[in-house]
Amino acid sequence: MADNIEQIGSNQATGAGGDSGGASVDKNRRRTLIAWTGAAGAVAGIGIAVPFVMSMFPSERARAAGAPVEVDLSKIEPGMMITEEWRGKPVWVLHRTDGMIERVPRTDDVVADPGSRQPMQPDYARNELRSIKPNYLVLVGICTHLGCSPSQKLEVGEASGLGADWNGGFFCPCHGSKFDLAGRVFKGAPAPSNLEVPPHTYLSDTRLLIGEDSKRG
Repeated sequence: MADNIEQIGSNQATGAGGDSGGASVDKNRRRTLIAWTGAAGAVAGIGIAVPFVMSMFPSERARAAGAPVEVDLSKIEPGMMITEEWRGKPVWVLHRTDGMIERVPRTDDVVADPGSRQPMQPDYARNELRSIKPNYLVLVGICTHLGCSPSQKLEVGEASGLGADWNGGFFCPCHGSKFDLAGRVFKGAPAPSNLEVPPHTYLSDTRLLIGEDSKRG
């Protein structure tokens, strides 16, 4: 009798232990499933988010095809020039100081096309400063001679390395063409015409759009 009771107790103890082990295994499986489900959800979320984020930026193909490029002018200090890319070309945006603007007329006698008669700019930039807003000059940074990229020589006088009478502008080291602070080519230079002014417009006081003539929307 005592032996039977001990045997039953032993069996119950063994059974209880077996149930505990099974519950532990189930819990581990649940944790594993939850972890895998969470990981799969995160990967799916990233898969959805990446195309959405990338869609907010123009593709390289779109840019190469001529998609407009927006520029934040608030980051360009007076006297500073930045370079953007449009249609695979470098486009300069120069924030001219009042002093730079005053120096442009001083080169009228030494540039080949002071009135910008050649069609190297839209009609709205066919003026002495070759711009919509006097303080901002927008140019394609490619020399009109053989397609080299001129260097900025914004300093005045001897500091520029171009002589005491230099009023600031651009210099193409390949064949010596010079351009003033409006992108107008100097007389006698190999370059046949002024630097190109691309189509552009202002979306606001601090937002420039290169590649379009009129505001979007």
